[in-house]
Amino acid sequence: MAKSNKPIVWGLFAAGGTVTAFITPVLVLLTLFAAMRFAPSLFTYESIHAFAANWLGKLIIFGVITLSLWHAAHRFRITAFDFGIRADLVVATILYIIAALGTISTFFSLLSIH
Repeated sequence: MAKSNKPIVWGLFAAGGTVTAFITPVLVLLTLFAAMRFAPSLFTYESIHAFAANWLGKLIIFGVITLSLWHAAHRFRITAFDFGIRADLVVATILYIIAALGTISTFFSLLSIH
């Protein structure tokens, strides 16, 4: 039996879907409240920057962004197939390269926060 990379892709898809479903709505609401100045003092620039500068905060932010990117890449791949684009290898390659570039970009962006 030939080895497959499907468990890796499906694992990232499932983890990203879970993170996206549970965390993203909360982040959207908190951002909305902060934009309307209806947020507690915990959501000031200084406290959010301190969270992003901490290694644990960086790890959490990296996980949320990266897993959401991989989930979206796989979801777009399936959607392209449903719309009749049958060049699955080309579509998968392009989308997964975009997710990988987003992962690398997120990593280096978070490293630059001091």
